[in-house]
Amino acid sequence: MINLQVRGEDDTIKARARHGVQWGSELADLDPSAFPMLGHLMPDADTVFNRRQVYSLLEEVPRLPAGVLTEELTRELVQLGRLVLDGQHLYLWFCGD
Repeated sequence: MINLQVRGEDDTIKARARHGVQWGSELADLDPSAFPMLGHLMPDADTVFNRRQVYSLLEEVPRLPAGVLTEELTRELVQLGRLVLDGQHLYLWFCGD
């Protein structure tokens, strides 16, 4: 399971998703040329996105094939992404196992 968090530059957790990303073939098999941001996720490592990267990530979300993310997680991902975009010195973390 990959968990989502918004962290400040001092590494404090500002917000977190209640739902996580379930790693599976739907996510692992995404075409990295079509989904370069989500294509960098790994199930066993953390992936951190800054403000500019979050903007690109949020552009990918509506184009995702069905079944890659649950509706609940999609909503939370967009909310957390907007929090990063609206704040200063915030980062979106995908925390792998």
